[in-house]
Amino acid sequence: MPRMTAARAAVEILKREGVSNAFGVPGAAINPFYAALKASGGVNHTLARHVEGASHMAEGYTRAKAGNIGVCIGTSGPAGTDMITGLYSAIADSIPILCITGQAPTDALHKESFQAVDIASIAKPVTKAATTVLEAAQVPGVFQQAFHLMRTGRPGPVLIDLPIDVQLTEIEFDPELYEPIPVHKPAASRKQIERAVQMLNASERPVLVAGGGIINADASELLVEFAELTGVPVIPTLMGWGILPDDHELNAGMVGLQTSHRYGNANFLESDFVLGIGNRWANRHTGEIGVYTQGRTFVHVDIEPTQIGKIFAPDLGIASDARAALELFVEVARELKAAGELKDRSVWAASTQERKATLQRKTHFDNVPLKPQRVYEEMNRAFGPETRYVTTIGLSQIAGAQMLHVYKPRHWINCGQAGPLGWTIPAALGVATADPEGTVVALSGDYDFQFMLEELAVGAQHRIPYVHVLVNNSYLGLIRQAQRNFDIDFQVNLEFENLNSPELGVYGVDHVKVVEGLGCKAIRVTEPDQLLPAFEEAKKLAAEFRVPVVVEAILERVTNIAMSGTDIASVNEFEDLATDPSHAPTAIRPLTAS
Repeated sequence: MPRMTAARAAVEILKREGVSNAFGVPGAAINPFYAALKASGGVNHTLARHVEGASHMAEGYTRAKAGNIGVCIGTSGPAGTDMITGLYSAIADSIPILCITGQAPTDALHKESFQAVDIASIAKPVTKAATTVLEAAQVPGVFQQAFHLMRTGRPGPVLIDLPIDVQLTEIEFDPELYEPIPVHKPAASRKQIERAVQMLNASERPVLVAGGGIINADASELLVEFAELTGVPVIPTLMGWGILPDDHELNAGMVGLQTSHRYGNANFLESDFVLGIGNRWANRHTGEIGVYTQGRTFVHVDIEPTQIGKIFAPDLGIASDARAALELFVEVARELKAAGELKDRSVWAASTQERKATLQRKTHFDNVPLKPQRVYEEMNRAFGPETRYVTTIGLSQIAGAQMLHVYKPRHWINCGQAGPLGWTIPAALGVATADPEGTVVALSGDYDFQFMLEELAVGAQHRIPYVHVLVNNSYLGLIRQAQRNFDIDFQVNLEFENLNSPELGVYGVDHVKVVEGLGCKAIRVTEPDQLLPAFEEAKKLAAEFRVPVVVEAILERVTNIAMSGTDIASVNEFEDLATDPSHAPTAIRPLTAS
């Protein structure tokens, strides 16, 4: 039997589990693993500037392509604690990433050694498993189990902590004999699906709520086929956005308190039956449960049995992987359609599209400083159906979800539940690494951008091009808007006079200088007619120089974006609504009179 260090065995397993890229920061306690990574070859490594950034790069890499598992690597102590946010973000959105940390020698554990922390205990609540490996011979089994866990059932992250002496210990291991453990996912029965379709068929105004679990299962095409067979309108969740194109005749719009369409909420409120697949009834989707559920029958399909009934009790719950369930949904629907036993949903579906053409928000403003709505309007013009959008949280993300258009799965890559500021830049780098020839466009407010802007240097060093749209109002905009309920505007104002850039007025940070100092390109826009040319120039610069290109749009200081604090029936619109087609020229459907 061949002999090698446990670290080398771990690297060989990574390759045999399909890992081709890793993101991380080396350090003393993880250097044996890095030595094995170099000696083995076959895994490209991207050097992050911050270990949290490496974890978000791994997330972006996983989210961009079916089957990907992002790997992030760091040394002992603070490297692991820095990656906790990435692990939280990943488990919250059911994203498999593998976090590998170095650790002090086994005989120094629990002795307050330098950078020795019980990272496995810290990480347990935000992972499917977190293990400090104390015996070198266990390393192959622990890594094998990690990949099995990440892929089995509801996907999620795993942390493996490797003491330095464990990494260096030689073990007997033959990579040629290694085999991944087969993945298990629960599957619906034919009887369960028949009952669900029977309930759907008995309703008058059904909708399908399509969640991120469908994308995780790589089953978007089956959802579209089922919707087209039955004629039932589809409401994608924020994490499921892109499962079917925004311009599809059965796309009824998104629902929620914040990242929703006016017509999406209106369509849902008219429904009497809801089939949710791969969704978790997130609170910012449902709002007040009584309003969301009143007068409706619910069927919930989810890969995690304990998710069913967690938020509210459905009329029928089915524990199943989304692909397994949808294969049966399509099979049953085909049979019923052939037998002429499916209801004609054309009138109901047409009514959802009528709302889509009448209930719109205004985007065309000529104001200077810019209103954010105009930025998203021009983004729709500049970036086509192949664009992968990446964003995390804030008014920029909320308005972007209300006004941008997405046409394919994995083309809206959003940290949905955790929403950590700073996520967008490193996640975009991970997405662009996974799709180096694709069009990747990130969207940030100024505070999200400032949290981890040092990661732009990673894009410059490793030649990872993408376009980053930065909307700058020098405010913590979402928090400022929330503080209206307390009648305060406290500690959310980022304005200051920059002594080195007086031309900015009170907008403070000179993002153009910072971006250029990090080796990237930047364009500042102050007038609406400059937006489209700037986006076109950014695309050219990214292609020419192969680095991130930032387009900074200087916004008006205060804008309130449409949202509700309570329920989906009472969204406060704040701004003027579209009453003429010229008010929303890039809307999915041209505005018609209501």
